[in-house]
Amino acid sequence: MLYEQSIPGTKLEQAAPDASPANGSVAAVDRSSPTFSEFVQRHIGPDSAEQQAMLQALGYDSLASLISAAVPANIRLEGPLKLTAGTTEAAALKQLKQIAEQNQVWRSYLGLGYANTLTPPVIQRNILENPGWYTQYTPYQPEISQGRLEALLNFQTLITDLTGLEIANASLLDEGTAAAEAMALSFHARSQKAAKTFWISQACHPQTIDVVKTRAIPLGIDVMVGDHRSFTFDSPVFGVLLQYPATDGAIYDYTNFIQQAHAAGALATVAADLLSLTLLKSPGELGADIAVGNTQRFGVPLGYGGPHAAYFATKNTYARKLPGRLVGVSKDTYGKPALRLALQTREQHIRRDAATSNICTAQVLLAVIASMYAVYHGPEGLKQIATRIHGLTVALAEALKQAGFTLGSEPCFDTLRVGTRKQTQDILSRAAAQRINLRVIDPQTLGVALDETTTPDDVRDLIEVFTGQRATQDLSLRPSGPSWGDATINPTDTHASTGSSLPVRLLRTSAYLTHPVFNTHHSETEMLRYMHRLQAKDLSLTAAMIPLGSCTMKLNATAEMVPITWPEFGQIHPFAPLEQTQGYQQLFRDLEGWLAEITGFAAVSLQPNAGAQGEYAGLLVIREYHQQRGDTHRHVCLIPQSAHGTNPASAVMAGMKVVPVACDVDGNIDVADLKAKAEKHQDALAALMVTYPSTHGVFEEAIREICDIVHNHGGQVYMDGANMNAQVGLCRPADFGADVCHLNLHKTFCIPHGGGGPGVGPIGVKAHLQPYLPGHSLVPGVGGEQAIGAMTAAPWGSASILPISWMYIRMMGAEGLTRATEVAILNANYIAKRLEGHYDILYTGQNGRVAHECIIDLRPFKKSADVSVEDVAKRLIDYGFHPPTMSWPVAGTLMVEPTESEALVELDRFCDAMIAIRAEIRAIEEGQVSAASNVLKQAPHTAEDLVAAEWDRSYSREQAIFPASWTRQYKFWPAVNRIDQAYGDRNLVCSCLPMDSYEE
Repeated sequence: MLYEQSIPGTKLEQAAPDASPANGSVAAVDRSSPTFSEFVQRHIGPDSAEQQAMLQALGYDSLASLISAAVPANIRLEGPLKLTAGTTEAAALKQLKQIAEQNQVWRSYLGLGYANTLTPPVIQRNILENPGWYTQYTPYQPEISQGRLEALLNFQTLITDLTGLEIANASLLDEGTAAAEAMALSFHARSQKAAKTFWISQACHPQTIDVVKTRAIPLGIDVMVGDHRSFTFDSPVFGVLLQYPATDGAIYDYTNFIQQAHAAGALATVAADLLSLTLLKSPGELGADIAVGNTQRFGVPLGYGGPHAAYFATKNTYARKLPGRLVGVSKDTYGKPALRLALQTREQHIRRDAATSNICTAQVLLAVIASMYAVYHGPEGLKQIATRIHGLTVALAEALKQAGFTLGSEPCFDTLRVGTRKQTQDILSRAAAQRINLRVIDPQTLGVALDETTTPDDVRDLIEVFTGQRATQDLSLRPSGPSWGDATINPTDTHASTGSSLPVRLLRTSAYLTHPVFNTHHSETEMLRYMHRLQAKDLSLTAAMIPLGSCTMKLNATAEMVPITWPEFGQIHPFAPLEQTQGYQQLFRDLEGWLAEITGFAAVSLQPNAGAQGEYAGLLVIREYHQQRGDTHRHVCLIPQSAHGTNPASAVMAGMKVVPVACDVDGNIDVADLKAKAEKHQDALAALMVTYPSTHGVFEEAIREICDIVHNHGGQVYMDGANMNAQVGLCRPADFGADVCHLNLHKTFCIPHGGGGPGVGPIGVKAHLQPYLPGHSLVPGVGGEQAIGAMTAAPWGSASILPISWMYIRMMGAEGLTRATEVAILNANYIAKRLEGHYDILYTGQNGRVAHECIIDLRPFKKSADVSVEDVAKRLIDYGFHPPTMSWPVAGTLMVEPTESEALVELDRFCDAMIAIRAEIRAIEEGQVSAASNVLKQAPHTAEDLVAAEWDRSYSREQAIFPASWTRQYKFWPAVNRIDQAYGDRNLVCSCLPMDSYEE
């Protein structure tokens, strides 16, 4: 099909059918050629001359001949993708602006866990809009990640302080996911193994209930929703979930209820509004075992639902069951405090089908913003913001009561439940006239939630909306400063002050955010310097290539990033009426259509907000397909032994039994073993999970046969789309047998990794699976007609970063996307060729070629020189590079993916570094250097090594610090020496250390 945008006043022309040669291959990029848009020429690193030089080194006369050798002919596209031609940055931005202007930015007082906020400009400009922060990778190499690790440690401290619990992770995907993870932790930690019921308060946000219900079904968990005021623990319950404050704004004292839950053997989870905890008693003080929630209102734009950083805090008892990532404190070689990801044995690639969670992505960039918001405002600033919001809420409540409206009897923080009787429609009409959104709780009840951006004039408008008369109150005189927030409290008073509805028994009296980091950087000058100091400790794409296999760290172009801070995208509430979000709806239709054409699928869901969420969603769709056909017995999932650990973890979460499939000596799926396993389990076979190209970096020739085997035995084929950057424009998953595939928009389609999140993991499905695409209880029309429940709290997941991928596809066009894939394959094969004779490339295809990545085998050096893969990785840091993916999918190897965005000079620089390291290893092998003490074993080297008073090593300072000429022109200095990973796990510390610890 031809998929074209429909933008008023514009006509996007499709590229001429004969613009590309057969098989989807396009002519070499010529920077002066009109065939490619200007942007394609900017996005792709090597120019035409460089491409020809690389092809000549590989022994090919054209890219077409290389692609023919690397990609099996039986899966190749017969012609170009049916997408519009690429365009310039300016033209694409203009077109997207026209789409954005179809959104209507109203004042939304809808609440439901989302609140408008003021992002401090110093944070917006220097973090959210700064490639030094958003192009970082997950901090698996801590020596060059100390900046964002410190910001995440601040985040964890923020969460533990405000929740009153002992340990917190470095963020989760959203509040609904965090609540579902709390259910899973409670389930696996339950003392009564017979307990299968998770109880949820009806006062929880409805989207949270929806997500938890979705996650409960495949695990065989029964979800019960009720009123905590009347519920009694008469039957076994393993966990409870409470909202604090409740979704309608009511504040309940859950202390007694939590005590009852504990007496019944259940763990208690409290979903808490983080800002309210500056005024209210913490969940930990109420007795909660787990606290979850959203940090969105800490400076992160609404963004139509995401991305936002959720939080998860619990007691130390459950530290090893904590989902996601955890930043901990350890020490480096010289005993200096250093940060790293703690308890890494919890990672899914190690625990696989024994994992209790499939989470492998955090929301790092958003967690960093939230933590910096807390650093900038400090405890007093946060309390003032909360106090001001609460004061305006009380003023509104008093005015509405005087006007005769009925309000809830419970105290509130920022949200009111207003009984409107027969006035509801009149009120909504007056609200619409002022471009105000209110929450309709039921036909006779409206909700109104205030936020940081609310002003006295806004409250006057709200009073007029409800009463029909202009308010005359002098709201500017409402208490809003620290004098009111710190008002003297008479213990005999029912409430804290005349301007507060908060009961004394629930007022916070415990201290929080006492660490100096939250009490120092309150001027913009100090804040700017603090953020810059942290940024300087982290290696990002602004410094060098990040050649991580399977992670596709490609260019995130500035033009792609610009629209995410437009108010038309950023200031839309996720549950704003659809008629106000027509721009977003157009964006979704465009992106879904383009991705469907690129993959060959019939339909796409944009809801999953991470790759692992996409995996899980795809498997639930397959599960529902079997269920609806009456094949309830189909529960076996075949997974190659080379698969990423999230695959088996996702399968178990989807209620499936994992059966591993062997790989042959070339790294391909062992077809004979697959056939045997499929036959053995044919009555129960539900699915095969397969990554293509394989995790070993090659296009498996037998992929069609593999898919046919599964289909012939009644199963469905789920394809992990992590390696889609080797397919776009050359082949399509649906064409060669996949039934469902998730796509990592944060890999192939240019959404930046943000230091370890955000991500977006949409799924494409064939027509027979379309009816089961994820739905949403609050927004009609989302998903298929027989939709599985919601995967994420927001109906379109991380909607506000989808413009990045829209811009990428629009600017590249059909030919540009295909060219990007071809150059990605060219770059990988060039690196493999240049390293030939120095290192063994572990796997290649039938013609001796790799796909878009290659695996360098370092295992022989452990025997010949006692050099480990970690030694080589850390030494690469001295040369100015982020190490490639280490020891996955094969222990003792490096998996290198250069992407299409790196120019020949950068590829050669990386190869030169690897060849120089090989020479350093050879010196050990030949006995010239000690195997116990050498430049690799003691890497990476810091500036402190350079100026150390004594130097008693067998190599020079120059060799250590400046091993290559380019390191003299630009040197990236690691902040610490090699970190002791084991020490950090034995001495687990996951919150801010006293400042004197760093002085030591």
